[in-house]
Amino acid sequence: MGARRGALENLVMDSDFWKNRRVFLTGHTGFKGGWLSIWLESLGAKVHGFSLEPPTEPSLFKEANVESVLASHTIGDIRDLEAISAAMAVAEPQIVFHMAAQPLVRFSYSEPVETYSTNVMGTVNVLEAARSIDSIRSIVNITSDKCYENREENRPFLENDAMGGFDPYSSSKGCAELVTQAYRRSFFGDGKLLASARAGNVIGGGDWAEDRLLPDLLRALDAGEPLTIRSPKAVRPWQHVLEPLSGYLLLAEALTSKDADFASGWNFGPDEGDAWTVRRVVEYLMPDKNAVNLVNEKQPHEAGMLRLDSTKARNRLGWKPVWSVEQALAATLDWHKVWRAGGDTADVCREQISRYGSESS
Repeated sequence: MGARRGALENLVMDSDFWKNRRVFLTGHTGFKGGWLSIWLESLGAKVHGFSLEPPTEPSLFKEANVESVLASHTIGDIRDLEAISAAMAVAEPQIVFHMAAQPLVRFSYSEPVETYSTNVMGTVNVLEAARSIDSIRSIVNITSDKCYENREENRPFLENDAMGGFDPYSSSKGCAELVTQAYRRSFFGDGKLLASARAGNVIGGGDWAEDRLLPDLLRALDAGEPLTIRSPKAVRPWQHVLEPLSGYLLLAEALTSKDADFASGWNFGPDEGDAWTVRRVVEYLMPDKNAVNLVNEKQPHEAGMLRLDSTKARNRLGWKPVWSVEQALAATLDWHKVWRAGGDTADVCREQISRYGSESS
């Protein structure tokens, strides 16, 4: 299913760096947070999670028994400054990954207040709590490729492009980037460095979110029902979840080295050829066109074109995509088949992490 072009030499996590490293991770019960928890534990890190209950049923957190890899597991809301400050103080982390968010565009139209309070004030609370923790050396705030002001100019976004967003979700992520920039300039210096990371449309095993193409497609296949899609011509930067996670890990290592040049915004997106239309992804996995329905009624606005320019991460972090979109789709299907058969999905996560690492070196 499509081999990746060329070998990668620099994308190797430093296990010596991560061994016994104390990490505070918000959003650990979510899809990306669960994968990052498993990867960090496999590197020897001590992961302290802070999050709401898993957002879906089923969930990666439960199906892969993510709680078992954690040093501590706290159910809490990032909108509660006192709660997150207390949990962070107990963990005494050296590194903070902030992933907790309201992550869905369409949900933001129905619940804009929850979206802004979580994604903006929640980010303020995480950064405010981190200010008082002396042990912290680096903070990586994960936002979204949708943080940019999208004028549909048919070009990839660069890190210095304007923040913005048409819908409440995208706008909230642009706001979170501005909050990060203000806190970096005002409160964080050489001893405690802060960066932000923007990724593409991540896919992988264990994602059951509503209104996301791959989870919706797998639900349709499982049920033997037609798949309903909204925007077949929309272009998205599809990538396996391990791709941006590897970037976040490398960025945290660089920040912890106390190099202030890394305290900025970073894109982690796939190669240009892996920015596919929704229709192309669907036809690749569901060649029977009769199994696909197109929504006819007017839909809330969503961007038609989203691509990221990751030249900065390639040149300065040595980061580079490892798996093609075909490989990412294959890995997602492999994970899902094991889950459907009642197999050990935690083992699949570890095997895929190991394989990704070996193919990146």
